Amino acid sequence: MDEVLTYLKKNPTYFLATVDAEGNPQVRPFGTIAKFEGKLYIQTGKVKPVSDQMLAHPRIAISAVDAEGGWLRLAADAVLDDRLEARQAVLGEYPELQSMYAADDGNCEVFALENVTATFCSFTAEPKTVTF
Repeated sequence: MDEVLTYLKKNPTYFLATVDAEGNPQVRPFGTIAKFEGKLYIQTGKVKPVSDQMLAHPRIAISAVDAEGGWLRLAADAVLDDRLEARQAVLGEYPELQSMYAADDGNCEVFALENVTATFCSFTAEPKTVTF
């Protein structure tokens, strides 16, 4: 898990894939990742379609690329954690978001990533898969 966290912190823009209500894939850039109580978390706004999509279809995918020609592919279940402490922990790592979100604003949401399979890939090495 820590290897995935380090990779996503080093490469802070990743792409999050979800499924919309019609079953169509939706992909967008994302940038939050934090570790709280032994799990990785992402953050979004309750008013955004991505929130509804993760609540309706919690299986998500993440893809990130590094400057050395490698990439990360991750599949996980996004599980809403509605605790104030979880929202505070994630926002605490992203002070730049605190002008748009507050942990108690009724809009900020955080999702724990569970049942994670992450594969580190490159054209020069065998893939490495970790699960947590």
